[in-house]
Amino acid sequence: MEIFGIPTQALFGQLLIGLINGSFYALLSLGLAVIFGLLNIINFTHGAQYMMGAFCAYFLLTKLGIGYWWALAVTPLAVGIIGMVIERLMLARLYKLDHLYGLLLTFGLALIIQGLFRNEYGTSGIPYALPQELAGGHNLGFMFLPNYRAWVILASIVVCLATWFMIEKTRLGAYLRAATENPQLVQAFGINVPRMITLTYGFGVALAAFAGVMAAPIYQVNPLMGADLIIVVFAVVVIGGMGSIMGSIVTGFALGLIEGLTKVFYPEASNTVIFIIMAIVLMIKPAGLFGTQR
Repeated sequence: MEIFGIPTQALFGQLLIGLINGSFYALLSLGLAVIFGLLNIINFTHGAQYMMGAFCAYFLLTKLGIGYWWALAVTPLAVGIIGMVIERLMLARLYKLDHLYGLLLTFGLALIIQGLFRNEYGTSGIPYALPQELAGGHNLGFMFLPNYRAWVILASIVVCLATWFMIEKTRLGAYLRAATENPQLVQAFGINVPRMITLTYGFGVALAAFAGVMAAPIYQVNPLMGADLIIVVFAVVVIGGMGSIMGSIVTGFALGLIEGLTKVFYPEASNTVIFIIMAIVLMIKPAGLFGTQR
């Protein structure tokens, strides 16, 4: 059976790949949106922290015998704590300066972290085994759906929507947004704003680490896995709107699907289609599809 002259299995296979890529785009751009939207920090270290999440899961498995499921819980916590240390020791000193200083600092940190891991482990990927519970898949008739791929998509959707709900619909989220707009007023109510900022940055970093753990069985563990992805993720954030939580989620999944369809109908443009869309969106709506002009 064919659709538009394309075999059904090939078309849905590429859509599945697009959804998987979109899951990681959404998770990573969500972390960036949380950090920028609430703290006004352009966190270029995000790709390196995603890579650290994958390596942390690998270390837990090989050094301590801790498997995938515990790694999903432990790794975001561990990498998030490292992020909080970075925020307290370095980024906190730059809040009163132009955004460019934070961008340069996080870009430099990303290069240092990636360089250290690359010198130690090279650039070839290190395999990370699938959890046994998610091995195999299901034949849907029109395509074969691997269980682990389905889990990645489902888990990404749940985490993204839970994060949106927490920030937009809860009292904690209201405090976070208020602390961004008027930290002096929020502090007057007895809320420790610096601690809230640190925890928020750590949460954004933890999202990147969580994505890294889920990516390890699919893409292997590679020191450059974050560098290859972060530019695309920044494009996703710009298209969705800098700081827009829902914009990052919707745009991440949508662009993953568009990229997958482009690989079917016009493969030559698959590596550039997201950047073409970004250029068009910036010309029509500079604040992004879901963003507001600051």
